[in-house]
Amino acid sequence: MSETFTTEEFPRPATGGDTAATATRRTEAEGVDGGVDGGVGLTALLVAAARAIETHRHDSLAQDVHAEHFVRAAPACADWPVRIGQVPEGDDDPLWGRFARYFGLRTRVLDDFVLGPVHDGARQVVLLGAGLDTRAFRLDLPSDCVVFEIDRAGVLAFKQQVLTDRSAAPRAKRVPVPVDLRADWVTALTSAGFDPAAPSVWLAEGLLFYLPGPAETYLIDTVDRLAARGSALAFEAKLEKDLLAYRDSAIYTATRERIGIDLLDLFDLGPRPDSAGHLTAKGWSTSMHTPFDFTRRHGRGPLPEPNDALEGNRWVFAHKPGP
Repeated sequence: MSETFTTEEFPRPATGGDTAATATRRTEAEGVDGGVDGGVGLTALLVAAARAIETHRHDSLAQDVHAEHFVRAAPACADWPVRIGQVPEGDDDPLWGRFARYFGLRTRVLDDFVLGPVHDGARQVVLLGAGLDTRAFRLDLPSDCVVFEIDRAGVLAFKQQVLTDRSAAPRAKRVPVPVDLRADWVTALTSAGFDPAAPSVWLAEGLLFYLPGPAETYLIDTVDRLAARGSALAFEAKLEKDLLAYRDSAIYTATRERIGIDLLDLFDLGPRPDSAGHLTAKGWSTSMHTPFDFTRRHGRGPLPEPNDALEGNRWVFAHKPGP
């Protein structure tokens, strides 16, 4: 029999110290209606454009036939490229070349990560801050696998409309969970059918660096409590002590000046917890890699360069030992 978890069991970090300016910044970061038209929501379209470009490459690492349709459906990015041939500088372009290739590589690495535990018998996948993720449609998942997509209602509604217009059918059971991760997402997830007694695969892709440190720790602790033995978690972290030191890097400058996304204004600039070490202390087996490790493994993707905004990025893979 599975347990039911509530936020009373997993208290969230206090937010009582918010000022009016902080509240305004948070609202702007969420987008006007919690959708994809601004702030963090707009970054989901940036990643979708990158996946579209990756899809059409002759040496593609990941395929997402829906990605370009998300881009074309949003007025904010109607003129963004969806093929590398539409980019005058090609792969030398810091935004649609190097940065987009980073997202393509990340997509492939996390695709492979999900498929491992699923092929070993896990039948639950939880996408934290799912954005415009289409793994329920793209990956070779068993029909009895359930993909839970947690994100704000506006983001999921936009995604659903585009997929409905395309008559897209998921390969596995897809369960949208429209809830803000600052709200009671645990109850929302379990009410949607998630079983904490069964093994699960969790992804926090491009999520944690938008959260204050205590909120990240809360989320990691909650996943630990909800994940049965035999479960797995992958997440992306940034290790820079001072993110602002990279403000004039080619990637951040191009993203800010050309498409109006100031990533450093959206990232939380406070101290980051050692979530990988935290999980290790709780008995998980963890490994940490740079994206460049996988560039070398796959033979394509970004490599280090001076004043590199990707220098501190780490991909963490964690497994909770089975019974």
